[in-house]
Amino acid sequence: MKAWILEKQAKIEEKPLRLAEVLTPHAKDGEIRIKILVCGVCRTDIHIAEGDLPLRKSPLILGHEIVGIVDEVGKDVKNFKVGDKAGVSWLNGTCGKCKYCLSNRENYCPDIKSTGWDEDGGYAEYITISEDTALLLSASGLEPADIAPLLCPGIAGYAAFKLTDAQKGSRLGLYGFGPTAFCVLKVAKSMGIEVYVGTRSPKNMEDAINAGADWAADTSKKQMPCKLDSAIVFPPAGNLVEPALSQVENGGKVVLAPVSSSPIVIENYSENLWGRTIETLYNVKKSEADEFLEIADRLQIIPERGVFPFEELQDVLIAVRHGKAKVANSVIEISAG
Repeated sequence: MKAWILEKQAKIEEKPLRLAEVLTPHAKDGEIRIKILVCGVCRTDIHIAEGDLPLRKSPLILGHEIVGIVDEVGKDVKNFKVGDKAGVSWLNGTCGKCKYCLSNRENYCPDIKSTGWDEDGGYAEYITISEDTALLLSASGLEPADIAPLLCPGIAGYAAFKLTDAQKGSRLGLYGFGPTAFCVLKVAKSMGIEVYVGTRSPKNMEDAINAGADWAADTSKKQMPCKLDSAIVFPPAGNLVEPALSQVENGGKVVLAPVSSSPIVIENYSENLWGRTIETLYNVKKSEADEFLEIADRLQIIPERGVFPFEELQDVLIAVRHGKAKVANSVIEISAG
């Protein structure tokens, strides 16, 4: 099969990926093989390619926002059949035996495996994966290219949203407004939650209001009009944490969604932290992925996206890296079906 492989990390402008012919995988016991239709582009792919994250295998196939059709099933597979629409996200596998896996907290499993990092991902014609972590998408009415961007920012955003414990009638703040916050906004508004967005980008302010936000502005220049019950900080900016805490009422939560952050300093404990809780998003669970994808299909959450040919992957990665992509989400078409 054809696949883009990464053998040595380098700046994305140097085009470190190489389009090559590699062995086509086959489904083992308990696994399915997916003929990949599309794979979304994520900034994590760039972090791995450039060396911000260590290279855990070489050669490596990147990509973890995968949608395709099951074309082969291994022995003892019960939940998938040939012809099913299926997806693969960042969560590729866990040990299934540790205290975390046995208590429905597999996101903390010390042996968790990530698609496109620990295991080969979706910038290829086929992928195999355990049926336990594959996502059954046959009931979804959304197009594959619309589903792909939901498989990372959508699922992660939903997991962060659940940590806030936001309920109908509460006030939720979103600091930063990109694809992840867009999905959170859609889910929150469907539940009758007021949403207030802080972003420096005029375009993102407009997008947030058009998507249903109750208020959107640059919070470094304009105070939010009310206190919040909870908030989510999306950018890896530690200097946003204390302002978010100061805007949340006692008993509320601030959820930190990024996988890394600049230093966090709380200068005024009594006024801004005391009585409030900080949570961090740490990987995601299969149950959260299934829940969110059902909600996204019901609400018809369709993110802005553009579809690009398989052969143009590296040019797309460069555009995303430098903020020159003309759409919020880039999706690579690998097969027309």
